[in-house]
Amino acid sequence: MLRIIDGDKKNLIGKKVREFRLSHNMSQKVLSIKLETMAIYICRGSISRIESQTRTVTDIELFGLSEILKKPISDFFDEN
Repeated sequence: MLRIIDGDKKNLIGKKVREFRLSHNMSQKVLSIKLETMAIYICRGSISRIESQTRTVTDIELFGLSEILKKPISDFFDEN
């Protein structure tokens, strides 16, 4: 069976999360707090692990990240 993610990477969007977060001049802590207002609980440390691609991301978490970072979900994925 073909694997979508090879190696140690647990998600495909971590680098984009960091890029979009920094483009809003937002800390990981502030992103965590904003997600919490949507009842999406991701601590600052987990955001760090998402960005370093060592933690998986649920669909609900991706939806929240999309809303807070004001980017369509498709923008979180590279075209390659």
